[in-house]
Amino acid sequence: MNKMFFALLFAFFICMTCRKKTVSAELQQQGELIFQSGFENDTVIAKNADADIVGADKKLPGHNDWLKDLDNHPDIGSFNLQYQGGDSTMRFARIIPEPGRAVNHVLQFWLKEPNVRGSKGRIQGNLYGNNGLKEFYQSVRIYLHDDFNAVRTFPKTVHWLTIAEFWNNITWSQTVSYRFRITLGIGKPVATTSDLYFILDAEDCELFPDDSQKYSTVWAETNMNVKVPVGKWFTMEYYYKEGDHRNGRFYMAITPESEQKKIIFDVRKITHNTQDPNPNGVSDFNPLKLYTSRELIEHMKRNGKTLQIYWDDFKLWKNKRPV
Repeated sequence: MNKMFFALLFAFFICMTCRKKTVSAELQQQGELIFQSGFENDTVIAKNADADIVGADKKLPGHNDWLKDLDNHPDIGSFNLQYQGGDSTMRFARIIPEPGRAVNHVLQFWLKEPNVRGSKGRIQGNLYGNNGLKEFYQSVRIYLHDDFNAVRTFPKTVHWLTIAEFWNNITWSQTVSYRFRITLGIGKPVATTSDLYFILDAEDCELFPDDSQKYSTVWAETNMNVKVPVGKWFTMEYYYKEGDHRNGRFYMAITPESEQKKIIFDVRKITHNTQDPNPNGVSDFNPLKLYTSRELIEHMKRNGKTLQIYWDDFKLWKNKRPV
């Protein structure tokens, strides 16, 4: 009798321990939702030196206020939109009704001219001055305008068409050591007309006293199995975990509308500067970005096209992991 009782008690203890571990793992996968926005209702772009997004998307139940929930989160510095020059005839970011579905609103990036000293074009969302972000997850819906098909005919390879970038640490400050970035972009592998593919690379950076920079590739990846969807909405998810070659990770997947999820990258390599003895998280990153060369912008213009990206349903978690 006593043996049976203790056996049942032991089995119950094991069961509860396993359940706690399962619940703990599930909570780790879910993480903490920091912020979400579908760019609806009272969400507006406010003008300052560049621009900012303010207000709250009241169609969402919470974590929806750009100031209260995002800028004032203890792990987040602040958000703003950056152009680095030019005017609205050259580039803009606007919240507009979604073309073809006016009940929904989206954030539009529109780039027609090389607005940065005539040498390149930039529109980007900055999440800068963050505090110890070592593990985070983002989801956003993306629509690359049909004009993006003209990128396929660019008469050179494309290695520079950035859609997100992560700084660990920033590469433009003389007071910061161990500079490093991971760049997520859209590439074209050949000089002839070609489909577009996602590209990803990690680089150490040396900053010289005259502020010139030297980037050294640590690793680089191209997924040639999945074409970048153009003219079709897709959800992009990525996960960043700071770590060395044993425990660093960058994961990215897309889910095109009415299709199954496709894993684009699952890189388990170093995600901070190779010489950094004490990495302390991603201090700055660009979750929404359109950044490229003057040559590509002028190619689009010659063909009567512009680089345009629509963004929707942006969500950011801390410590969430891929399922």
